[in-house]
Amino acid sequence: MEDVILKVQDICKYYPGVKALDGVSFEVKRGEVHAICGENGAGKSTFIKILTGAIEPTSGSIVFNGKTFDKLNPKQSMELGISVIYQEFSLVPYLTVAENIFYGREIKKGIFRDVAAMEEKARELCKEMGVDLDVHKRVCDLGVAYQQIVEILKAVSRNTEFIIMDEPTAPLTIKETEVFFKIIEKLKKEKVTIIFISHRLEEVFELCDRASVFCDGKYIVTKDVTELDKKQLIAYMVGRELSDDYPVPKREIGETILKAEGLTNKRVKNVSFEIKKGEILGFGGLVGAGRTELVRALYGADPIQSGEITFKGKKYQPKNPRTGLNAGIGLIPEDRKAQGVVLSLPIRENIVYSILKKVSQFFFVNKKTEKDCVDGYIQDLNIKTPSAEQLVKNLSGGNQQKVVLAKAMATNCEILIFDEPTRGIDVGAKQEIYGLMCKLVEAGKSVIMISSEMPELLGMSDRILVMSNGMIAGELDRSEYSQARVLELASSQL
Repeated sequence: MEDVILKVQDICKYYPGVKALDGVSFEVKRGEVHAICGENGAGKSTFIKILTGAIEPTSGSIVFNGKTFDKLNPKQSMELGISVIYQEFSLVPYLTVAENIFYGREIKKGIFRDVAAMEEKARELCKEMGVDLDVHKRVCDLGVAYQQIVEILKAVSRNTEFIIMDEPTAPLTIKETEVFFKIIEKLKKEKVTIIFISHRLEEVFELCDRASVFCDGKYIVTKDVTELDKKQLIAYMVGRELSDDYPVPKREIGETILKAEGLTNKRVKNVSFEIKKGEILGFGGLVGAGRTELVRALYGADPIQSGEITFKGKKYQPKNPRTGLNAGIGLIPEDRKAQGVVLSLPIRENIVYSILKKVSQFFFVNKKTEKDCVDGYIQDLNIKTPSAEQLVKNLSGGNQQKVVLAKAMATNCEILIFDEPTRGIDVGAKQEIYGLMCKLVEAGKSVIMISSEMPELLGMSDRILVMSNGMIAGELDRSEYSQARVLELASSQL
């Protein structure tokens, strides 16, 4: 009989009007990398929270290492040896890398923390995992990718035998993902069991031994990955076949709508480019190349020290985000929870947050206008929710992203900036967002897209600008597209 480390039996979790999990039963073998696949809202995050004790199941049981539990609390879960790397970080921003790795179990000399010992252990761990990281740095001074690597190191340092990884590579580019893959291989050799959740299905086939599929809160099937191909897996997840092709907008690219010359600030150095009406302009590059900082400067979220911008034939000086929105530039930020939505407010208030004047009369909100607007975006973007009054914090990650999109689209901007638009988004929702981009440019809007997913960057962009070290390293049109060329430019030192 094969060694089973985890067995869940008829796990259910019900909320008012929602069956987050409905009779889920399956097994995880000791030492395997076991993928859990499903669209946003399928129940994956709820399942993780039950295993880690963050929430209690409505019914069912959990068998871990032969012991049966009706429910777990966070302390029990940790004592059992269950660690988790969440899609959203759980780090302390103003502590160092070493302090975060050993947070809650600090090494002490007497009654005082032994900082030197923690830093030495952290350096050893980085070296062991092949990670080049300054353990003295505060986490808030690191980029998103390196914050995720700290999360991974934090989990690995506990010598745990069971790790749950929720979208661990979502913020990572190819270079950082290779480091992560090496960490996974090391853990596999040490017989650590891993539950792996990723919307990048190629990672499921490369890393995982078996895959279990959830759909609408129900368990569907478990298969060896050798018995599946990508189309079959997607069909289990969404109940239909999806095309691997990227949609092609039916439009003609028009005249230049925005031109930037010599833009410079703390992270961007003498950047010049233009975007045309009806164009999808892609930005490639490694984490830290300056892509996000550039578009934040265009939007008015970051200051510009020098340079000029012409927008719709007029000089444009973005002083703050309100300037950007009023001019007709909208931003869908990379970090949706921190910068894109107000989690404690309902969907309705988030969508109309930037257009209150448009839905108001005499300083009062016109409820019918507001309802028509909000209901229209919920329907058009297929936001899965019981109602417009659902708090955004209770939505899945993909549906939170759709609320961010709705909020930006409601402003009717001429240029929409998508910063990592499909990070943490399932395959079905990705197709919807690609289709949305096409509709925008077909309607004469322009799209700037930053993406670290190479197929997406190559598949959706009309042109690609590759950044390196805060500068434009090169421009590619479709006839020049190749993954190798983008990586070559991204790795150049200007």
